[in-house]
Amino acid sequence: MAAANMKSVKLRIKSIQNTMQITKAMELVASSKLRKAKEKAENTKPYFQTLKKTLSEIAHGNTDFSSPYTKKNSSEKWCYVLIAGDRGMAGGYNANLFRTLEEEIKGKEFALFPLGKKALEYGRQKKYELFNESYTHVGEVGISDSYSIAQKICEAYKNQEFGHVALIYTDFVSMMSQKAGAISLLPLSDFKEESEEEAKKIRNLILYEPSGEDVFNAIVPEYLAGLVYSGICTSVASELAARRTAMEAATDNAGEMIDKLSLFYNRARQASITQEITEIVAGAEEL
Repeated sequence: MAAANMKSVKLRIKSIQNTMQITKAMELVASSKLRKAKEKAENTKPYFQTLKKTLSEIAHGNTDFSSPYTKKNSSEKWCYVLIAGDRGMAGGYNANLFRTLEEEIKGKEFALFPLGKKALEYGRQKKYELFNESYTHVGEVGISDSYSIAQKICEAYKNQEFGHVALIYTDFVSMMSQKAGAISLLPLSDFKEESEEEAKKIRNLILYEPSGEDVFNAIVPEYLAGLVYSGICTSVASELAARRTAMEAATDNAGEMIDKLSLFYNRARQASITQEITEIVAGAEEL
């Protein structure tokens, strides 16, 4: 019976060692990809900030400025662009995103625009209305794809299919901290919320051809594309950081389990040897 238990413990130790090799390999892969993904996320921010500044200047530089993107339309329906991961094994990365989405959609009519395999699976599982199902691998979505996504969103908003558009993504705070959150994409009413003093500084200093409104409407899809792409890059970096942390913790836990099982195995083996010696000595004394 003791021998059977020792064999079972030995097999379990071997199984945990195999799992530990996998988690360690996943940790190393995530670590190797993380630096590049982090740099990519940081490099997208200046592009987004420049576009946002340009939009703000155009919006404030025209007293008679009007655009369908800056005013709310008659639709009360929301569109949520959800950026989730393509794989699991990343701790609470995807779960935190889905929890943020659930808080946002309470009491609202909405459709989901999933980006990533896990986002699509989640939308189908919950039987949510899906606006688009084309982008199943978020890691493969490039800037041209982001522009296509932005065009689809802008077209739907102009056609009053949606009255609000929001982005659900994960912000990369640090290597150990990633925060899921939501930001508004449309309408762009925030561009008219600057102070009057700042608006006067900008107003009438720049001439746009054919008009400020036409330039503004042409830039909006570019702006949204930059915002979506920045969100994707940031989310990918966050997913890799979360996976690295989760796999590091899993590797450490596996090591602790192996140490405990090895100690148990050695004690059981020592007890078995002691029992055999005792039986041999007892048999010798009887002779």
